[in-house]
Amino acid sequence: MISSLSWVPKGVSKPIPAEAEPPTKEEIEEILKQNAIKLSEDEEINDVSQALAAANALTSFATQDVTDALGELNMDNYDDEEDGVELFGAGIGDTYYASNDMDPFIKKGEDDEDSEDEDMIIKPTDAVIVSASHEDDVSQLQVCILEELENGELNFYPHHDIILPAFPLCTEWFDCNLKGGDRGNFIAVGSMEPAIEIWDLDLVDEVQPFLVLGGVAVAKKKKNRKKTSIKYKKDSHTDSVLCLAWNKVARKYLASASADKSVKIWDLFTGECFNTREHHTDKAIVLTLIFVKVLECH
Repeated sequence: MISSLSWVPKGVSKPIPAEAEPPTKEEIEEILKQNAIKLSEDEEINDVSQALAAANALTSFATQDVTDALGELNMDNYDDEEDGVELFGAGIGDTYYASNDMDPFIKKGEDDEDSEDEDMIIKPTDAVIVSASHEDDVSQLQVCILEELENGELNFYPHHDIILPAFPLCTEWFDCNLKGGDRGNFIAVGSMEPAIEIWDLDLVDEVQPFLVLGGVAVAKKKKNRKKTSIKYKKDSHTDSVLCLAWNKVARKYLASASADKSVKIWDLFTGECFNTREHHTDKAIVLTLIFVKVLECH
C-alpha cells in the first residue's frame, strides 16, 4: 500500500549518494530505548502460551523437515531406480570454488558491473520520486528514478530504500540544508506515531533519521494496570501526524497537522516547535503553509 508520494526537483540529488556511517554506541542505545518504549505500550503476552506456541512451531518444523528430506531421497523405491542415477552427484559440476569469480559456470562480465554502477548514478535530468508504503508489516520509503533513455523510452526503477519504524501517512520534501550550504535534499515523514522524522535523501543505508521532531519521551506501564503512562517531548503532537507542509519562502519552517486536532510550526534548524494552533474541532488533515501566516505567528 502506497500512502504518500513526493517529487524531488531535478538536479537536486547528489549524483552518487554517500553511504551512511554506522550508528555510534549512544545512537544504538537510543534506538533500543525507543523500541523498549514501543514494546511497553503493547499488551502483555502470557509467558506460558508463548512458550507452548514456540515449542509447537519448533516441533512442527523439525518433523516436516525430516519428512521432506526422506521424501527427496525416495528411500521406498531405492532398489527400483535406474542405473546411472547418482544420489549425491559427482564430477566437475560439484567442484567447490573459493569465489564466484573462479567458477567457470558463473559468468559476470564487466558490462554487468558497469550497469550496476550506472544505475546508482542520479543524473541531473532524472526525475526522482519518493514513495512511502507499507507491505507485509514493513514500512519504508522507496527512492525511485524515472529516466529517459536514448531511444526516447522511459525507464522507472528503485534506487534505494529507507526502512521506517511506523506506518507512514504523509511526506514532504524540502531543500533547507540542515548540514550547511545553500541547498539540501531532505524528506519529512509523518506516521501513526506522534513524531516527525527527517531523512537525508543523499544517504543510503540509513539506520535512523537525521532529525526527529517531537515524539514520545518516556512510556511506563502503571502497576496493576494495563494502560501505559506516556510522557511526550516538549511541544510534541500526541497523536498521529496526518499532514505536512514546508514553506518554500521561509525555508526553515515546517508545519504539521495531527489527529490530536492541533497544527504546529517547527523550526527545522533548532528542531523545536515555536507555535501551536489548537482551534480545530476535529482532526486536521489538509495543510498549506504560506509566508504571511508564518510572520503572523511571531
